[in-house]
Amino acid sequence: MNKVLTGGAALLLTTSMAHAVGLDRSGQSVGVLFEDGNYAELSYGYVSPDVTGNDIGFGESDTGNVAEAYDQLGLGYKRDIDSQFSFALIFDEPYGANIDYPDDGSVLISPTAAELNSVALTGLLRYKFDENFSVHGGLRGQRLDADIVLPNGTPVELDYSTAFGYVIGGAYERPEIALRVALTYFSEIEHTFDTTTAGVFQEELEVKTPQAVNLDFQTGIATDTLLFGSVRWAEYSVVEVIPTPVGESITDIDDGFSYSLGVGRRFTDEFSASISATLDTEGDDDLVSPLSPTNGSSSIGLGGQYQVNDNVTLSGGVRYIMLGDANAAPSDVPLVEFKDNNAVAVGFKIGYDF
Repeated sequence: MNKVLTGGAALLLTTSMAHAVGLDRSGQSVGVLFEDGNYAELSYGYVSPDVTGNDIGFGESDTGNVAEAYDQLGLGYKRDIDSQFSFALIFDEPYGANIDYPDDGSVLISPTAAELNSVALTGLLRYKFDENFSVHGGLRGQRLDADIVLPNGTPVELDYSTAFGYVIGGAYERPEIALRVALTYFSEIEHTFDTTTAGVFQEELEVKTPQAVNLDFQTGIATDTLLFGSVRWAEYSVVEVIPTPVGESITDIDDGFSYSLGVGRRFTDEFSASISATLDTEGDDDLVSPLSPTNGSSSIGLGGQYQVNDNVTLSGGVRYIMLGDANAAPSDVPLVEFKDNNAVAVGFKIGYDF
């Protein structure tokens, strides 16, 4: 039961990437580390948001859709060293932003835009004390870059920065009932960017990516039926981007929690399906940065998994996300109201046991 269901369950969680805590995209899953035997996987997701708003005043001009569609790639490789030690390599795109206010949209905020790109490679080592308890940890490297256009039209470029942090965690398992509870901590990582404003090099800018904690769990609740879920906390209040001409952070992101809960069931030896729901908490108020013009979200997703043969497994999922209402406020003054927005995400994964 465990092998058949968990792949589809994990795929459902990855397709929640259309919106999550802060700038989260991948959720930084370490699930590949708990696969049986030697294993590799490739995953791909596509997210299509629809985020529109209206100016507060000035004829309530329509912003148009300010959130661009994006895709997401993930790779995982896990190998047993012996009966107690194993290791995993995980490639993901942990953070991102794709915001662009059309020139013919908002009178108050256009031509604001932001594109944040990130890639990360994590190396993890796991040690099993016995069949129940294990610990894991390792190093995580990130590479980030960003291009931003301020509301006054000034372009700000953050050149590529590579920095490193660490990961540490532990897990409790009872294989006979497919029970696993895993707790993983991700350290804060500090980046130093060469920054160019309006085409002129300004200075090196220090920006932190947040520390975070993931709690992942699953358990069998009936024959061929699995309950699974996760809780994620990320400290996004440490993320401040302060270009010299501005003098204050152009980001204003609250710390937050993301909750997921779902049920998976095996219908045949080859096919299983899952359903899950997620809730991303809202910030302390509804004033948000124009670079991230939503506040919390909720979603529901469906997933399926087909065991092609003893080695190959195919998974797919779709998720509908309802994005929280918010007012975009560059300087604590609400300028644009965003409400009734949504996104659709689809994801696919191929897993290979060897």
